[in-house]
Amino acid sequence: MKTKELQGRKYIISAAADGIGLSIAKKINEHGGIVYVTDVDEKKIKLINSQNKFKNKIFASKLDSTNPNEVKNYFKSFKKIDGIINNVGIAGPTNYLKNVTIKDWKQTIDTNLNSHFYFSKFAIPLLIKNNKGCIINISSTAGLFGFAQRSPYAASKWGIIGLTKTMAIELGKNKIRVNAICPGSVEGDRMNRVIKAKAKLIKSNPKKVKKELEYMVSLKSFVTKEDIASMALFLLSDKSKNISGQIMTVDGNTERMI
Repeated sequence: MKTKELQGRKYIISAAADGIGLSIAKKINEHGGIVYVTDVDEKKIKLINSQNKFKNKIFASKLDSTNPNEVKNYFKSFKKIDGIINNVGIAGPTNYLKNVTIKDWKQTIDTNLNSHFYFSKFAIPLLIKNNKGCIINISSTAGLFGFAQRSPYAASKWGIIGLTKTMAIELGKNKIRVNAICPGSVEGDRMNRVIKAKAKLIKSNPKKVKKELEYMVSLKSFVTKEDIASMALFLLSDKSKNISGQIMTVDGNTERMI
C-alpha cells in the first residue's frame, strides 16, 4: 500500500470549524495528516469533536485567535508540529473609506492580520526545532488588486502578503517554507453576504453585482473552498519542497476588481 504524502504529519489550522479551513483540514486528513483546528465558535467546535469520522484525526479547540495570550498558551501544548495554516479572517465593513469607523478598521486588522502574526510567532520556535516545516497564510486577491468599499479588508490582506514575503526570507535558513494563497471570490454564504452588502451600498441588485464579479474573472466563475484546499495540499506536500515566498492565486485569473 502506497504511503500517503502527509502521513503522520501534524498541522494546526486557525478558524477552521467550517468553510475553507475545515475543507483544508479534511484534505490533509485524507492524505494521512493529523489536524488540530481552532475556532472561536464553540458550537461548531463541539460538532467536530462529536463526529466519529473525525475521531483521532481532527482535534478541535475553542480559541480566540486575536488574543495573543490564548494563542501562546495553546501552542505550549505542542512539542512538535509540521506546519500551520493561518486562516483567520472576517469580511469587515462594506463602506467608503471616509465612512469606515475606527472600531471596524481596528477589528478587521486585528482579526485578519494580527492573528496571523500571533500564530506564526508561537509556531516558529516549534518549526525551527523540527528543522523544517511549512506556513501557509490565507490572503485574498483583494490583497493584490484592492477592493473598493472594502478598504480594511483589502489593507489587511495586503499586509498578509508582506508578512509572507518577509517570513519566507527570515525562515529559509531553517528549511521552513512560507507561502500565501489568494482566493478570488469563493462560492458560499460569506461571499453572498458581501455581495448583498455591496449591492445595498451602491444601490444595485445582488445578481448584477455577482455577474460583474464573475465577468472580471477570465474563467467567468467563482472558485470553491475545495479549490483552495487542493492548493494548500500541494503547498504542504513535498511536491513543493522548493517553493517559498510565493503568492498563489486560486481565482480563475482575476483581471480587475470592482
